[in-house]
Amino acid sequence: MIVKAESPVPTVPIFGIRVSKIDMKATVAYLTEAVRNREPHQVITANPIMVMTALENPAYMEIMKSAELVVPDGTGVVWAAEYCREPVAERVAGFDLLHELLRQGERYTWKVYLLGSTPEVIQETSSRLQTQYPGIVISGYHDGYFGPDDDEKIISGILEAQPDLLFVARGADSQEPWIAKYKSRLNIPVMMGVGGSFDVISGKTKRAPIAFQKLRAEWLYRLLKEPTRYKRMLALPKFAVKVMREKDKVTKAQ
Repeated sequence: MIVKAESPVPTVPIFGIRVSKIDMKATVAYLTEAVRNREPHQVITANPIMVMTALENPAYMEIMKSAELVVPDGTGVVWAAEYCREPVAERVAGFDLLHELLRQGERYTWKVYLLGSTPEVIQETSSRLQTQYPGIVISGYHDGYFGPDDDEKIISGILEAQPDLLFVARGADSQEPWIAKYKSRLNIPVMMGVGGSFDVISGKTKRAPIAFQKLRAEWLYRLLKEPTRYKRMLALPKFAVKVMREKDKVTKAQ
């Protein structure tokens, strides 16, 4: 079991997972200090599907609990905290946090490493981000098509690039475990799983329209665009029902 020092960030436990209560501005400020002090942080952008996975998988739960910072990405997580009268300041979407960190990185010429997606997507993502944020340094990138046998080579490449930020886009089922496994060796201030963000940045897919974002229904937009996601999305109503049934237990430390 991994034991961590108490985080200076105020949190609310959601079924034992300590979720940050601070807003986007404070989150960026906190992570800026992490970069300045060279303090390794695994940042997890939590949503109900990940919470439900953790409740069913002890190893995944341990990864969620051992992360240095868990932000409320999914609107369901924000709702759960509010429903249990332990509200967070606001939703901190991973896609937006990525961009806010890059804006901040321009001020300090931060180095960024991108890992994941297809060779075409990662190359286009690198190119677009370097154009959009000319003050940062894309110190390296690699697609997500590699297996455990390739990990040493990937790690060596990342260490050689010496990034301040590492964004990993391999899907929540693999990106979080991969970061957790190697974060002590990588020793990078900010290591964050970003799911399908590279697909959006590269232009391969589109983010949900503003109307869906304001209604906190990005999940619905994704489902409409990709109906095959419905099995995965079944975790959303299961999470909501569990929160309502166990309201008094949800925010109890476990």
